[in-house]
Amino acid sequence: QVQLVESGGGLVQAGGSLRLSCAASGRTFNTYGMGWFRQAPGKEREFVAATNWSGDSTTYADFVKGRFTLSRDNAKNTVYLQMNSLKPEDTAVYYCAATRFYFTVRAGQYDYWGQGTQVTVSS
Repeated sequence: QVQLVESGGGLVQAGGSLRLSCAASGRTFNTYGMGWFRQAPGKEREFVAATNWSGDSTTYADFVKGRFTLSRDNAKNTVYLQMNSLKPEDTAVYYCAATRFYFTVRAGQYDYWGQGTQVTVSS
């Protein structure tokens, strides 16, 4: 069992930065692939980024490439999403999730989810 708690969301102006954190409970955190998803009002949840158990393989959605960076610190049971050059269209609730797969872009293949953290980017 893995419990995930996101933090770091907030209100930021366009062009600004935020760093989201996802703290995980459980001794097996370093065996899970981790991902970030987001959901804007009236839209479906969409993939943002994912990494494997060690953090040496990472994939991103095209719309965040070059702006967002996913990393993990297994010693701290934490995964991070550094978000730079934020745009109003990045406004959404951001969720982290854990998967027993190597890593995956499919939300349905994640086993555990956090409660989400709101990110609002003003223009």
